[in-house]
Amino acid sequence: MSERQVVTRIAPSPTGSMHIGTARTALFNWLYARRTGGKYLLRIEDTDRERSTEGAVKVILDGLSWLGLEPDEAPVFQFTRADRHREVALDLLARGRAYRDFMTPDELTEERERARAEGRVVRSPWRDPEGPVDASRPHVIRLRAPQEGATRIDDQVKGEVVFQNVDLDDLILLRTDGTPTYNLAVVVDDHDMGVTHVIRGDDHLNNAARQTHIYQAMGWETPVWAHLPMIHGPDGKKLSKRHGAQAVGEFDDMGYLPEALRNYLAKLGWGHGDDEIFSDAEAAAWFDIRDVVGAPARLDWDKLNHLNNHYLRKAEPERLAGLVKTVLQSRDWPVHEGDTETLLRTLPLVREGVPTVLDLADAVIFALRRRPLDLPEKARALLTDETQARLGRLSISLEGSEWTVPALEATIRGFAETEGVGIGKFGPALRAVLSGGSPAPDLAGTLISIGKAESLARIQDALPN
Repeated sequence: MSERQVVTRIAPSPTGSMHIGTARTALFNWLYARRTGGKYLLRIEDTDRERSTEGAVKVILDGLSWLGLEPDEAPVFQFTRADRHREVALDLLARGRAYRDFMTPDELTEERERARAEGRVVRSPWRDPEGPVDASRPHVIRLRAPQEGATRIDDQVKGEVVFQNVDLDDLILLRTDGTPTYNLAVVVDDHDMGVTHVIRGDDHLNNAARQTHIYQAMGWETPVWAHLPMIHGPDGKKLSKRHGAQAVGEFDDMGYLPEALRNYLAKLGWGHGDDEIFSDAEAAAWFDIRDVVGAPARLDWDKLNHLNNHYLRKAEPERLAGLVKTVLQSRDWPVHEGDTETLLRTLPLVREGVPTVLDLADAVIFALRRRPLDLPEKARALLTDETQARLGRLSISLEGSEWTVPALEATIRGFAETEGVGIGKFGPALRAVLSGGSPAPDLAGTLISIGKAESLARIQDALPN
């Protein structure tokens, strides 16, 4: 590779959801571009017009935006470049590096059967025709690929991969209707976009040899190849619906933060020593495509949850409050004026060990309930006459307390000593009347979350009139 600026690209097809494997490929392209001071581009391979809808394109753009992996330039749409693809095919034809193949569908079927029986690839009799040809007849245009020797791919992940040219057929460049094929379009687009490093899934490894032939036929510089292994499920099998989320949007819906997913995806097949948690800047400074492991990576939900909790604990409460409110609204939970302040008090007290934003939304419900609380039977059973009387006296002590965690903890301990009982004699009942039976933090944290006026009112509601 000459001393050109590094240019990487991600080239998804808008034919469905954005798979987590595509997201990791985008991340590795983004990291390598950042590491080398290069550019990271996006091409939408939308040549399948029936499946390439505006909605599917939006899924890709939204997924990359959510992940924080937006391209450095406006996306290129492959379909709009069909004339350029045809131009290159005709150029190859004019220079004798491609030829017209007039085999009919029936003749092609027969040749395929013969080739299969003889253990070889399809060979067209029109590669070297005798005499002139009638270009007005229906035909495809095929690349005149080398048939002797070998094509070597110096892959940054897989190492050297050798393809015997005799095992590679003359790939079709233009179909009978004049539409370009995938391999031609990819090569032309990558060349015209200035792509220097093709970092993609290893399901494209075989295409690398075929595409190399096109580069060589055009006299273009071949990019650096790097083919990434697949992501498997925890059981080591190909990732599928039975393993849970597969699409980027599903991880968002499940309450994962984009920075956590970036950190986790970077660890799937690549790493920096024993570092488990690192920033985007650190990953970009350390990343080298040659350090990617060639074996498939396995999705590990426990590790992802651990990372997500780390980033939940680092996130600004204002951001988390917005995310939690969105979750609650999606559940038709009424969000009232003043709930934001309640969330800002509560979130720092409940996010320890919570894996996702969905779990965080569950953890704040106790603080957002509206009086009077409908206590479950188990909570009502705790409110004996003795306990209610004790809560009434505790309420007086709390009213005179400073409303901070240390002060409230001291007040509760002091009250227990005065009463001559352990906190266990009234703590469960206090928690129940404060939370309505929902999960809640320790007593002092629960009181802080709910606020002084609301806490005292909830206790009063549980006392006899």
